[in-house]
Amino acid sequence: MKRSEVNDYLRQALEFFHQHHFRLPPFADWTPDDWQRRHKEAAYITGRKLGWDVTDFGSGNFGQCGLLLFTLRNGRLGDPEKLFAEKIMLVLENQRTPFHFHFQKTEDIINRGGGTLVVELYRSDGAGNFIAGQVSVRCDGLVRSVAGGGKILLAPGESVTLVPGVYHSFYAQGGDALVGEVSSVNDDTIDNRFHQSLPRFSAIAEDEPPLRLLCNDYARLEEPIT
Repeated sequence: MKRSEVNDYLRQALEFFHQHHFRLPPFADWTPDDWQRRHKEAAYITGRKLGWDVTDFGSGNFGQCGLLLFTLRNGRLGDPEKLFAEKIMLVLENQRTPFHFHFQKTEDIINRGGGTLVVELYRSDGAGNFIAGQVSVRCDGLVRSVAGGGKILLAPGESVTLVPGVYHSFYAQGGDALVGEVSSVNDDTIDNRFHQSLPRFSAIAEDEPPLRLLCNDYARLEEPIT
């Protein structure tokens, strides 16, 4: 992805969150210069990869296969201080997050507003293959069951609970969707198993300065960021 593309998607997300009256924490507005000046005092934020995350999963086509999210809160695996995480996402209409499951994380995916969120599901076997049989999940406390590859539609206000080992892919229809995630502690560097081998984070071609730093930019904070 080009940095200019990432910047454009961030502007779109900021406007979308504003339209839906979803307020982000102060560090969401920090510039790269702010991060350079404050990164030592912000070690808790950077160490838990809070903040902006834009990925096309290596597809080269963010609008078709990608995701923009902001991690609001998170703990660390094995640290009892905080055992939960929360994210907010902008899921574009017909923009697919590819099939993946988590080894450790249990999560609620919540449609907070906008279009319908379509969630496709498969169970997995020990080798990471799809199982064609029925998948049962809880949606706001009630069980819903679909055949492998089946779809669950979440209207605004509805949610689904996904446990480890359940493959899921999602996209919005009928308009872009504001989507929340509440989960156990999240570590995206080790806890994603994509059905097809894909990178979780995108390589960024630096064709212009960053509007905001992404969580995968934090490792560069000891160097000048241009």
